[in-house]
Amino acid sequence: MAKECSVLLLMAFVISCMIIGSTAQPDHVVHIVGGGKGWTLPPNKTFYDEWAATKNITVGDKLMFLFHTSIYNIMQVSKEDYDTCNDRNVINRWFLGPTIINITEPGMHYYYDEIGLHCEAGQKLAINVMEKSSNGVNAAAASGSNMLKSSKYVGFFGTFVYFAYSLFM
Repeated sequence: MAKECSVLLLMAFVISCMIIGSTAQPDHVVHIVGGGKGWTLPPNKTFYDEWAATKNITVGDKLMFLFHTSIYNIMQVSKEDYDTCNDRNVINRWFLGPTIINITEPGMHYYYDEIGLHCEAGQKLAINVMEKSSNGVNAAAASGSNMLKSSKYVGFFGTFVYFAYSLFM
């Protein structure tokens, strides 16, 4: 009974956030890396490549990495390090999950998990970030893609999503 009540409360909150978030014109899109799977060991080496291929990521967007602290992490690295799973040219590191990364520059961005052999197993992400269109609207947001669309609620909603993820997964 208590679990059913918690699930219903979670669903009501998520639907409320989606309604609130869909009424305003977004200034960025929050992409949940890996979708429902989050940032974990993938089922195959191409999982995150396949996920990224479906996204239109522009400057101003955010990447939300849902992961458990001390089990996973994120490193932003050079292409050479990405290709070889090395850490010679680390740009940034994040150890605490969930992590939301603001995308501020166009071009290729490379991320991977440095714990154990996670990178070699395919827990790595390469994305091509585009400039915003001339009218300042993110093309993915304007098209109605399935992403979080509200900048106001990202911090709270991201924390809530992670909390719910931790409870029910």
